[in-house]
Amino acid sequence: MPTPTPARRPKPTPLKPARKGRFTAFARTMWLLFGTGVLGLVLFVLAVSGNFLELFGRMPNLKTLENPRSELASEIYSADGVLLGKYFRENRTPVEFKDLPQNLIDALIATEDVRFEQHSGIDMKSVFRAVAGVATFNRNGGGSTLTQQVAKVLFRTRADLNDGALNGNGKMGLLITKTKEWILAIRLERNYTKREILRMYLNTVEYGSNSFGINTAAKTFFNKKPKDLTNAEAATLVGIVNAPGRFSPVTHPNRSKKRRNWVLRQMAKSNYITTAQMVADTAKPIVLKYSVENPSKGLAPYFRAEVAKSLLAWARETDHDLYSDGLKIYTTIDSRMQEYAEKSVAEHLTLQQKWFTQHWKGQLPWRDENGKVIPNFLNISMRRTQRYKSLMNLHEGNRDSVNYYLNKKYKMPVFTWEGEKEMLMSPLDSLAYYKRFLRAGFMAMNPLNGQIKAWVGGSNYKFFKFDHVRQGKRQPGSTFKPIVYAAAIDQGYSPCYPRPDVATTFPAVAGRAPYTPRNFDGNFSGRVFTLRQALARSMNSITAWLVMKLTPETIVTYAKRIGINSPIEAVPAVGFGSSDCNIYELCGAYATFVNKGYWTEPMMVTRIEDKNGNVLREFVPRAKEVLSEETAYIMTNMLQASTTEPGGTSTILHTGFKFPYEIGAKTGTTSNYSDAWFMGITPDLVCGMWVGGEDRSIHFRSGTYGQGARLALPLYGLFMQKVYKDKSIGINTGPFPKPTAPLSIEIDCSRYYGGQRDTIPDAQKMERRDPVDLSREDI
Repeated sequence: MPTPTPARRPKPTPLKPARKGRFTAFARTMWLLFGTGVLGLVLFVLAVSGNFLELFGRMPNLKTLENPRSELASEIYSADGVLLGKYFRENRTPVEFKDLPQNLIDALIATEDVRFEQHSGIDMKSVFRAVAGVATFNRNGGGSTLTQQVAKVLFRTRADLNDGALNGNGKMGLLITKTKEWILAIRLERNYTKREILRMYLNTVEYGSNSFGINTAAKTFFNKKPKDLTNAEAATLVGIVNAPGRFSPVTHPNRSKKRRNWVLRQMAKSNYITTAQMVADTAKPIVLKYSVENPSKGLAPYFRAEVAKSLLAWARETDHDLYSDGLKIYTTIDSRMQEYAEKSVAEHLTLQQKWFTQHWKGQLPWRDENGKVIPNFLNISMRRTQRYKSLMNLHEGNRDSVNYYLNKKYKMPVFTWEGEKEMLMSPLDSLAYYKRFLRAGFMAMNPLNGQIKAWVGGSNYKFFKFDHVRQGKRQPGSTFKPIVYAAAIDQGYSPCYPRPDVATTFPAVAGRAPYTPRNFDGNFSGRVFTLRQALARSMNSITAWLVMKLTPETIVTYAKRIGINSPIEAVPAVGFGSSDCNIYELCGAYATFVNKGYWTEPMMVTRIEDKNGNVLREFVPRAKEVLSEETAYIMTNMLQASTTEPGGTSTILHTGFKFPYEIGAKTGTTSNYSDAWFMGITPDLVCGMWVGGEDRSIHFRSGTYGQGARLALPLYGLFMQKVYKDKSIGINTGPFPKPTAPLSIEIDCSRYYGGQRDTIPDAQKMERRDPVDLSREDI
């Protein structure tokens, strides 16, 4: 059979070669552009991260990232654990995550970053939404995650890290800043848990009204701790964060409420609260308990200001920042005594001011030594003020312009003893108004360890910043006399040494006229008094005689020994307090008598800790022996005579205030009644106080109102009434402890004279045998 011819396969249609065209080129171009873009983005991110050629600004290093620094307010506490106040530029006190309520966290996540738990620092969906919103002019949400916002606030990306050559306010600067925030957000997510990031956010952001962080915000707006916030309150605070100035419930209550309700709806939308809860909460009004923390508020504002002065030098030396390091400062103040002191000053000055106002009713109180009105007093006083100096600079010395503004009336808050009021006043009116107010200073300290327990520098820190405890120095008058008597005891005199009440004249020296000090009533009785009686009655004649015998130079030496560091002139009037000093110094000096002859520097701070509780420094009192134990005790006993001896200047403490305890005291009054002083001592408390006008020319015209026993002593009585009544303080009611060794001289002078002049023993027999040698180096 013939072989069949195989069927011929049709030739396959050859494939047409791929046609080169525009689509292939476009695809390649797109891929090339995409690759270039990705590479460019990577290189840009790397350049920003490494600050290439210093074009993009700094980035935090790993150490900074692991220990991000935010400004934390330093807190100052009393000895009994009460928060007295804070030092801050940004008022921020951190709170632990365990103290953050769930409703606050839910409100924050629902409002600011609903996918917070899912992303790793950057939420691309939010980024694309933000970009689309910009392109379509529809701002329906931002692209920043909570982590990015933490990076922005913690590392100040728009301030501290904005120092590259390409940084600025334009689009390039914004792109660089955003890139840094993305990079930092990713790094934060790698280094911290979600809880830690939430805590950082709530502790760092600003809420307005000078409150930074949720702890301060909750206290400022609602006077609560964060854990006690209701749903509505938590939503209010979360709503503020977006724009503190715009959504403040204080300045924009309606807008704030709308914002709060939006936050509540977001919480319901994310199923954090039920619809019923949302409806109920949105119907509620915003009820504020608003109070902005500032240095004028709280206990012991004058004391806190003084502590800040002393700590600033320490902070510079140790590379700390008092206003941002979150330090814990523990002081010696007893919050109970401080409260009693502030209340007593207010009570006392309220009454004294009424008398003073009535005393000068219809008259100008600024008078010269002859009682005449001081001409041009207000204008001269105004020239010393900062307002006047600022106006002179502003108007380039044009006095007509300056006088115009000094006489222009404004509405201003004004201090009154009935509370702060708004009045229409010119600066000159205001100056005249405040010049008529009496001022006061008060300090209490423990003489055994130097710890200051109460400090009131004035009547109201907001309106009267000047501190009359340490900053103010005035003539101490007769409160200086115990220094003279301490020198006399040390130099051989007994408390029972007799001396007639007669004139002592210091002769003229080097152009100085003869000087004959007179007693308070201007007379000399001629009667004989013991030194103990003379101090109790504050007799100038016998004090003058002692100064002449001991010499003014000796008195100055003793004053310096027991802590009076202000300049003192060695003049005949030195024994009457002719040289200015302050309450702070006098308290330290009187404490020497109570503390067995040891002068102890008044102490304000016991311990400083860092924000983590590590002790940075502990303070110990600085003390030295400056008097013998016997001399110190004799002085304590002589000061008690002021409250017990007939004619003593402070007997009202027992007869009027009815104190049954041992108290030593000394009153003081200066010429023309410009300064009224009082010093009071008990076994573990020394108190000093001053009352007077801002200027020495402003004062009462007679001793009926202006002497220390009348104008200052009652303040001590008011304070001690409260202290004795509060048994929780545990004040030592005495008696004063006696020296360990028997006394070498007699201090009970009554058995010598029994009140009769003719039984006073011979003066020479009453002198001490061994006066102190002032040339000794150990004194």
